[in-house]
Amino acid sequence: MSGRLVLAGNVIADVVIEVPALPERGGDVIGTHTGTTAGGGFNTLVAARRLGTEAVFAGPHGTGPHGDLVRAALAAEHVTTLLAPRTDGDTGFTVALVDGEGERTFVTSFGVEATLTRADTDVLAARLRPGDLLQLSGYALVLPGNGPLLADLTASLPAGVTVCFDPAPLVADIPGTVLAPVLARTDWLSANAREARLLTGLGDPRAAVTALRDRLAPGAGAVVRADKDGCWLAPPGEPPVHVPGFPVDAVDSNGAGDAHVGAFLALIGQGHDPVTAASGANAAAAYAVARRGPATAPDRRALAEFLDGDPLARRLFGTGDR
Repeated sequence: MSGRLVLAGNVIADVVIEVPALPERGGDVIGTHTGTTAGGGFNTLVAARRLGTEAVFAGPHGTGPHGDLVRAALAAEHVTTLLAPRTDGDTGFTVALVDGEGERTFVTSFGVEATLTRADTDVLAARLRPGDLLQLSGYALVLPGNGPLLADLTASLPAGVTVCFDPAPLVADIPGTVLAPVLARTDWLSANAREARLLTGLGDPRAAVTALRDRLAPGAGAVVRADKDGCWLAPPGEPPVHVPGFPVDAVDSNGAGDAHVGAFLALIGQGHDPVTAASGANAAAAYAVARRGPATAPDRRALAEFLDGDPLARRLFGTGDR
């Protein structure tokens, strides 16, 4: 029986606007396509849930159009919410400008998710179960009110809860008083190459993943995601290894890191060894980038079909498990 993936972070609305190019300062440009979807930690929860792991959103969500959108999207993916809707404001949103070369530029306006309370973290602490995986994101830790509360919560967790930390792009802005207790309690850290460099000062992913693991408690492990090159894995107590990726024609990289994190944690929670979980996460991320749109992580059948003929399929699913 696998544990739940519980996200103590943010699920917000993503307003995506495709533009030929970014406007000059003070200028304007006409968008060619616009859409609004659930974003933030939503993609991580979905990636885990589609692989058969129970997923729970444990962050604040508001009352208004964005909160309604988030709850509907979570319900559609069979992800449950832990906290009741807040009546003092709406869920926040990110405006993502996607230029003609596919580069994304973001502006985020936080809502009630930026106003976590001690009562919220008390509810979360009381509802966590032995075997759960608690997912923390740098996006939540960087917020002035949320970060200290989440750091206190993390430091107080019993050993039966696995703490997973994704530093996110704003990791350099997380106060040391918040980051230190989180790292001290982290069991698995997953970062992309840039985040790993910011945390360690090292540009070589093999050296960075080792340095990251060395910042954690004994028995913890680290992953450095390397996009099409797969990832570097430093399992607990073992030498770092390169886990190859799966070549695909990438058409949309948005959410690939979230798909990797969600799949890796789901597979770890289901009892797979770290190398198998990392390889499965590489496959899930490759599947996701080959498809356009948000939350494109595969379910078990789709991932098994993607891996058809690869020995990894048997290690993950066994004979005939689709």
